[in-house]
Amino acid sequence: MTPDRSTNPKEGNAAEDAQIGADAAEAKQADAGASAGGAAGEPEAAPKRRRGRRARKAEQAQPAAEQAGQPDAEQAGQPAAEQAARPEGESAAEPPAAEPAAAELPAGEAPTPERPRRPSAQRATDSAASPAPAQARARKAPAARRRRRVVRARARYVRTPARKARMVCLQLPGKSVAQARAILAFTPREAARDWSKLLESAVANAENNHELLEDDLIIREAYADEGPTIKRFRPRAMGRATPIQKRTSHLTITLTARPDPTRKS
Repeated sequence: MTPDRSTNPKEGNAAEDAQIGADAAEAKQADAGASAGGAAGEPEAAPKRRRGRRARKAEQAQPAAEQAGQPDAEQAGQPAAEQAARPEGESAAEPPAAEPAAAELPAGEAPTPERPRRPSAQRATDSAASPAPAQARARKAPAARRRRRVVRARARYVRTPARKARMVCLQLPGKSVAQARAILAFTPREAARDWSKLLESAVANAENNHELLEDDLIIREAYADEGPTIKRFRPRAMGRATPIQKRTSHLTITLTARPDPTRKS
């Protein structure tokens, strides 16, 4: 019987502590007996490991894979040899692919026979033996066109503006040498004298370097490009200076042989 705490609090606390100690001793004895029985009999079960996310996904996908791996009802009745011979991914219900039907032709018209395909080695040999497209076109071109040469003469740093030189040279393309000489001789411009000298130089190049006759030559191109500008200053009143721009140009003439009208191109 538990003593009255109200009459003697010290004795009540001692009895309560003794009861708690006895309960703890009984619990220790019970744990020791359980561990001894487990050691003598079956081994104690290992603690369960926590499954990861990948393990759970693999377990969920396993039933679906087993269902997919089961054969269909139609395939179950077929022999095992046919199922093994069927390629992977092909179903028994799919019929074999039918060959495309030939195009319908009008009555009385025979089908065009297919051209036999040459082996790849033979095609490579033929392509290597055949000439290049540019060479083939050059062979088909007329001999007169292949022999047409272009002779060029150029005068650089001519002391005349390119704008004034173009006023003279625009009349020359397409003219013969004799006609160009006449045009330049009667043109009342200072740049015509420079063009005349350049024309004579081009004719001399054609005769000496390319063995062409003067009567067979025509002017193909004649143009003037701008050159560097020489800058000077002129003194003016009240101590000022006025800039002067002395422009230059580069003149070019190209000659070619006249096409033969009797030859068919």
